[in-house]
Amino acid sequence: MDQNAPYRLHASLGYHLSIASRLQERRLDDQLKTLGLTRTTWCILLAVGNEALSQPSDIADFVGIDRTATSRALRAMEHDGLITRAHGDGDRRTRCVTLTPQGADAITQATPMARANGHILAEALGPGEAEVLLALLAKLRSASDVALQTL
Repeated sequence: MDQNAPYRLHASLGYHLSIASRLQERRLDDQLKTLGLTRTTWCILLAVGNEALSQPSDIADFVGIDRTATSRALRAMEHDGLITRAHGDGDRRTRCVTLTPQGADAITQATPMARANGHILAEALGPGEAEVLLALLAKLRSASDVALQTL
């Protein structure tokens, strides 16, 4: 690759990944908003309800956001009645997050929206391409995680 050639935005992988991601996110965000959810609160609901994660640090790692953003979201979700937070056994610094019936209902209502959104993406691909794309994206994510650790 010629290092002196002009950078072509529309030829870059990052640009196409960003645009595809934004389109998918915007579509899902619009649907989740009808339930009073954001993408972050949706992901946290999935972490707690479907993955049985109860520690804020585990939830942050699962969702891929920092602990400050997780704490902020958990406070708002507790205020909205989607989750409860309680102190852990013997350590007041530890928090245990649990889903409320309202949070479980939100998962039930939002799941078809998320599945339909994913289906729209998959339909644009040919047979087997979704699986290949998932594998390639996982590979890129792993490489990015390693690159971040070396900074």
